This record gives sequence, structure tokens and C-alpha cells, in this order.
Amino acid sequence: QVLLKESGGGLVQAGESLRLSCTVSGVDISDITYMGWYRQAPGAQREFLVMRARAGAYQYADSVKGRFTFSRDNSGNTMYLQMNTLKPEDTAVYICNAHTRSTTYWGQGTQVTVAS
Repeated sequence: QVLLKESGGGLVQAGESLRLSCTVSGVDISDITYMGWYRQAPGAQREFLVMRARAGAYQYADSVKGRFTFSRDNSGNTMYLQMNTLKPEDTAVYICNAHTRSTTYWGQGTQVTVAS
């Protein structure tokens, strides 16, 4: 069973930083073609944030470019989202995902709340 599990969310003040983690299990890392992060605020559609292709190319949404950074550990089993200079409008549930050639997998999400 493929499982993506996020952690690291919480309540922070505007201007502070937070690092989210997402651990991937149940799938061969070499089968993953893309992995990345999305977020969903209350009443809003799911929003793309960042994606890393297996070959190493990155794509960031304009709304987070320069503030958020994607990384992963050497095994490739864990991905991170470093979020700096957080704003109240960054408040959302943050969700990681991973694509293989046939399927897209999603985590359950972790709540990030940024107080003004």
C-alpha cells in the first residue's frame, strides 16, 4: 500500500518559517516520475506549489517562488518544503503528492496557520 504522510504543520506568526516533511512508503522510489506539494485553503481549490521531476527539474508557482524551497533526502523517500517569510494568506492544508507512470498518490495533508 502506497502511503504519503505529511508532518511539520502548525501555527506560526507572519514572517516566520516552517519546514514540512512528507515520507513516501510502499512504492519503489525509482518508479516515481514527479513529486511535489500543493495546498488547499478553506473554500478554495487545491493550489499547485512546487514539483520536482525525476531528472531534477523544478517548477514553482509564482505565489511561492523565492519563499518556498523543495528538497528531499538522499534516499528520495522523504521530501521537504521549507517555507520562509510566511504570510496569513499562506494559511492552508499542505498536501504532498507523488506520480508514477500510472497513478497519482496524495497525502492527507498537514495544517499550516499563519497569524497576522
